[in-house]
Amino acid sequence: MPRQRINIEGIVQGVGFRPFVFQLASRLQVAGWVRNDSRGVTIEAEADATALTDFVTALQAEKPPLAAISRLTVSDLPNTGASVFVILESRTDLAARAQVPADAAVCSDCLAELFDPKDRRFRYPFINCTNCGPRFTIVTGIPYDRPLTTMAGFTMCPACLAEYRDPTSRRFHAQPNACPACGPQLSLRDGNARSLPGDPLTECARLLRAGAVVAVKGLGGYQLAVDATNCGAVQELRRRKRRDEKPFAVMAGDLAAIEQFAAVNAAEARLLDGVERPIVLLEKRADFLLAEAVAPRNRYVGVMLPGTPLHHLLLEHDFLALVMTSANFSDEPIVYQDDEALLRLAGIADAWLSNDRPIHTRTDDSVARVLGDRALLLRRARGYVPRAIALPQEQLPVLAVGAELKNTVCLTRGDRAFFSQHLGDLQNAETFAAFTTAIGQLQELLGTAPLAVAHDLHPDYLATRYAREQSGLATVAVQHHHAHLASCLAENGWGGPAIGVIFDGLGYGADGTLWGGEFLLGDLQGFERAGHFRPVPLPGGDLAARQPWRMALSHLRDTYGEELPPLPFLATVAAEELTLVRQALTKGINAPLASSCGRLFDAVAALLGVRSVASFEGQAAMELEMLADPAARSAYPFALKMVAGVLVFDTRPLVRALVDAVVGGEEPAACAGRFHVTLAELVRQVCLVLRARREVNTVALSGGVFQNALLTTLVRERLERAGFRVLCHSLVPPNDGGIALGQAVVAGQRLAMRGQN
Repeated sequence: MPRQRINIEGIVQGVGFRPFVFQLASRLQVAGWVRNDSRGVTIEAEADATALTDFVTALQAEKPPLAAISRLTVSDLPNTGASVFVILESRTDLAARAQVPADAAVCSDCLAELFDPKDRRFRYPFINCTNCGPRFTIVTGIPYDRPLTTMAGFTMCPACLAEYRDPTSRRFHAQPNACPACGPQLSLRDGNARSLPGDPLTECARLLRAGAVVAVKGLGGYQLAVDATNCGAVQELRRRKRRDEKPFAVMAGDLAAIEQFAAVNAAEARLLDGVERPIVLLEKRADFLLAEAVAPRNRYVGVMLPGTPLHHLLLEHDFLALVMTSANFSDEPIVYQDDEALLRLAGIADAWLSNDRPIHTRTDDSVARVLGDRALLLRRARGYVPRAIALPQEQLPVLAVGAELKNTVCLTRGDRAFFSQHLGDLQNAETFAAFTTAIGQLQELLGTAPLAVAHDLHPDYLATRYAREQSGLATVAVQHHHAHLASCLAENGWGGPAIGVIFDGLGYGADGTLWGGEFLLGDLQGFERAGHFRPVPLPGGDLAARQPWRMALSHLRDTYGEELPPLPFLATVAAEELTLVRQALTKGINAPLASSCGRLFDAVAALLGVRSVASFEGQAAMELEMLADPAARSAYPFALKMVAGVLVFDTRPLVRALVDAVVGGEEPAACAGRFHVTLAELVRQVCLVLRARREVNTVALSGGVFQNALLTTLVRERLERAGFRVLCHSLVPPNDGGIALGQAVVAGQRLAMRGQN
């Protein structure tokens, strides 16, 4: 009778794969064995030829809901006459290739048990099985077995151990398996770490109803919770967290609750209800029932459904929604260790709803929105990490250290790329420490040592300095916007060539100037700059991003010279400051030239009176999108000029048209809408010219500006009507959170070319 060895790689540990294989073998009368190893899962199967064929087919077609197979190979073996099928102990002596599963929202079976008074886990906040629960955040090593998780300190009771050992149980080798008798326990404490009396959940709900701020320990870190309908509580949280206007995310119990304050279409409902449980940006209803301070001056609100049993139990206490925001001060990483939470959240939280299951890897919530019918990740973290991104081809292992802002790191192994969770802005010391920790954890989990480190061209980025300090490793510098282009190409499995429309805030250009409104022609190996926005001074450098009036002034001076039109926003700036910035522009002091699309958005927001000073990164551009009339159809005048063979978008006619519209009394919403249409028409015309010159018909859209749903939709529709193939991001953020992927694949291509030479 034929016997085969089947090696499976992918997300096949901690997701019920071995019991699935055991049950499938029993059904098809296949003998042999299955076990976990450091590569994934190995099976030896013995049966007649038809049964073996059916077995291999069913392994892929019927796999458990959380499983993902990236590679399956079959080889023939001599038969042994085996008559039974068994599950063997894990093996760890092979090179590590197993993929650790991501954290997954509590499944419907566990929820049914959670609310069943007859079940022994009734109202137990840590209920889980092989189809759900913590994974990545508790894993300390591979293979993914209980001793290599933060559950190692909890000894299973006889009932849990029986489930854990039973191949027919939903909890067979569910590594976080536990119950009230043997597992983690909930606690409610005050700022002195003293336990508060009463049932922790009941008392927590009482505090929230009374307007308190409670630090709640989730899967990947602590969240700060308040009643989202309590205006005073939301404002107090803003004051304590030092977060003036940046939107808060909220959590509601189910879709019916969400539909009371936000509109939800079918694609958004699927994204909300997925096992990843991201925060999803939804359009507010006109009768928004939550406190306006949740998301001020914003048509959208970030919403998530409960992902853990604890969150389900908390929302059971008649809350329409709870604010659930990362527990930290602004710009710092999420707090995840218990002692640290008590110390760092003192002065913010009134109470701490915690537990004694340690978090090994801090992981924030993922953030997404829906464009068309596809998810677009804006922040890739819990639920998605460490899932792999398939690469167009195998490459040598490369560590890419990402950008300075919205940092993630990426490590490649074979034909897969693995992102870290979102880490944040590296100028913050706590975030930089998290950055170095994440690199170590990623290498340990993947069992992969990189041969090279890829980094940004900017010499002063902390990530660049880190890369250059890694002794014994080759370093590969990748231009910022080329990395954006390569990231989009790699996600879409396209090696190029392509026209890259790369719009963002700022990136260090290949010529040493600041870029940000770029039209590239390139592939995964290289690029040329085929077009860009007209560079204008960036008065005050980084300060211009926080004070959009500076960019408006710069564009006005570039367009009109010293005689500025009398626009209302100029009266909101202190005369002394206005004079100083005008002098700096005249003398070229601390005013580097930049071709930035993001800063053009800021300038237009200030010109229209939308936002002259920003309290968080990207606020002016976001509010301009919120204001824009989506029914706008006509573009403002603009000019394209050919300079030394490169197309230059001259912004001056656009600025004149916008000023005339403001002075003429055109509604700001109409102006904002027409500005978006203008940029979309600009992209269409540039791409038409480049296609005619270079016969390239694929366009890749990347960069932080393409988080803007209105602009992305307008651009994509125009390009597709013109016959272009348009590549957009989905599971990789278009912002700097996705740039590490591009760095990694460009570096991999260059290493391969060096090897050939």
